[in-house]
Amino acid sequence: MKNTLLIIILAISLHSCKQKVQPAQSPVQVGSTVYEVYGAALDAQSVLPMNDLAMSFSTMKKTDTLFTKVQGTIKEVCTKKGCWMTLDLGDEKDLMVRFKDYGFFMPLDAKGDVIINGYATISETSVADLKHYAEDAGASELEIEAIVAPELTYSFEADGVLLAN
Repeated sequence: MKNTLLIIILAISLHSCKQKVQPAQSPVQVGSTVYEVYGAALDAQSVLPMNDLAMSFSTMKKTDTLFTKVQGTIKEVCTKKGCWMTLDLGDEKDLMVRFKDYGFFMPLDAKGDVIINGYATISETSVADLKHYAEDAGASELEIEAIVAPELTYSFEADGVLLAN
């Protein structure tokens, strides 16, 4: 009896891990591009290009926060749950995007253009967190062990994302 119950619980757990992330609402069209909506609804008005955000970061301190809407290109998505993604910030820098209160996730195969809405900050990421992110991204053990120093991180907490189809 215990084994049967254990097998049922295990099967349900495995099935729930493989479910595809669904958009929060109906797609929206901006110009000729159709976007899937994840998280809070947002419009595509007053969207900054990524290089404007990069310039804002150059004048920000670690304690500053900037509420904005920015358009960029996905570089990487968490391969385990879709709980974070990185966008290309330019000059070989990345923007680490997390989702407010883990209220939504991105599809594991998400790629292309996105519009994100939320808060931009600068922080320092610890070695432990950098190793965790590298592991989530599927890095090799050698790459993970090569991480030995904290990094200045350009972060964004998104409450809504528009993902281009």
